[in-house]
Amino acid sequence: MSNPRVLIVDDEPGVCYSFRRVVERMEYAVASAATLAEGLRTFDDFLPDVVVLDLNLPDGSGLEAFQRIRERDPKCPVLFITAHGTTETALEAMKKGAFDYLIKPVNLAQLTELLERAVEQVRLMRQPCPLPNQDAGDRIVGHSPKMQEMCKDLGLLSRQDVNVLILGESGVGKELVARALYQHGPRSDKRFIAINCAALPEHLLESELFGHESGAFTDAVRQHIGKFEQCRDGTLFLDEIGDMAPSLQSKMLRVLQDQRFERLGGTQTIQTNARILAATNQNLEDLVNQGRFRADLYYRLRVATIDVPPLRERLEDVAELAHHFLFISNSQLGLDLRGFTPDAIACLEAYTWPGNVRELQSIVKEAMVRTRGPIVRQEYLPRHIVKASHEGNGEHEPDSLRRTIAEMLKGEQTNVYARVGTMVDRVLLDEVMQRTEGNQLRASKILGIDRKTLRQKLRNLEMLDGPE
Repeated sequence: MSNPRVLIVDDEPGVCYSFRRVVERMEYAVASAATLAEGLRTFDDFLPDVVVLDLNLPDGSGLEAFQRIRERDPKCPVLFITAHGTTETALEAMKKGAFDYLIKPVNLAQLTELLERAVEQVRLMRQPCPLPNQDAGDRIVGHSPKMQEMCKDLGLLSRQDVNVLILGESGVGKELVARALYQHGPRSDKRFIAINCAALPEHLLESELFGHESGAFTDAVRQHIGKFEQCRDGTLFLDEIGDMAPSLQSKMLRVLQDQRFERLGGTQTIQTNARILAATNQNLEDLVNQGRFRADLYYRLRVATIDVPPLRERLEDVAELAHHFLFISNSQLGLDLRGFTPDAIACLEAYTWPGNVRELQSIVKEAMVRTRGPIVRQEYLPRHIVKASHEGNGEHEPDSLRRTIAEMLKGEQTNVYARVGTMVDRVLLDEVMQRTEGNQLRASKILGIDRKTLRQKLRNLEMLDGPE
């Protein structure tokens, strides 16, 4: 996502100036307007990602502007600015899909926080998340049998308007799967809101999900519209649902069963029909057996599930993933790197990736920053990655290679014989070619193969420079 764009519509020059300073410090692009008519014209020309909108404008109400903005772009988050006397109007706007509201005089730190959250919501909704074989920056990558199986499930469930439970270790890409389910699903034209159940204390999470009435607890100075209410007709992604407190689980069960809930401290029953996507890195079945997760909620959630495989079970995807991260990071880092040497790829493929895809992405970026020249070489990888590779391929530790093969077999990978042979060839040929300073005749004699066979192997491993 390029620099986010923020449109400020407010007729007070001092407010516009202060807000512009905040937005510019966040390194977002910004435009401003003083009237409803000017605001709508600027919206059409500027195409903002987020709108900060005053409820009282000289030529009309902010609520009217909000309705027109929703007609133009129903996914654009609108943050209202209101005086104390018009908070009820702002609450009504939130029930119709506004992002949030602030009361004048505005707390600029709170404005910054809300803008960051709004931009993150825009990223989740708008940044494309295609399936394999589709060209886009932030896509699901991998052609291994495990990933092909997962993508079949994803394609099937994305077309169905059902709740889905996404299972997988930390760092495997559960958010990408959730976004793909949303973007390829029947509600892709509606809102997508994500919330991390492990990031908030119990009472704050309950308030975020279900909302609260004024006075419901000590800091509840105003009514708050929760995510279930905001996300009516849309999709709500509950990340790390295994960390949800038991008291909240019963309320979640009711929402899944009846599509009804009450705000915290309230008595009014509110209807919702949000599609629920839930994810966890925990074994919910174990949590049920330990009494830490409700069995009835678990059974409700697991009707449709997607298992995202860990990277160690699909090591054949490592090279593709590494190049994918390199190419999308080039623009972020201002670099123009072209790829990896075979020995660098061999190192990456020999590692077991406890941090999964997220760790691989971080390692690729770290290596790119350290790289001198157009190609990432083994020497630019972190030491622990190289060490693990040498342990897996060192002639004095054959058990390490045995462990690597065992990991492949455990992950039910296919074509293991060819993959192991390729791993060995990469390390062996790279070592010999460096030892002979690229002299193919000497290298072929050391290896005991003819020069034609050597050249073919070097071409297959993309280690041959220049014309044949």
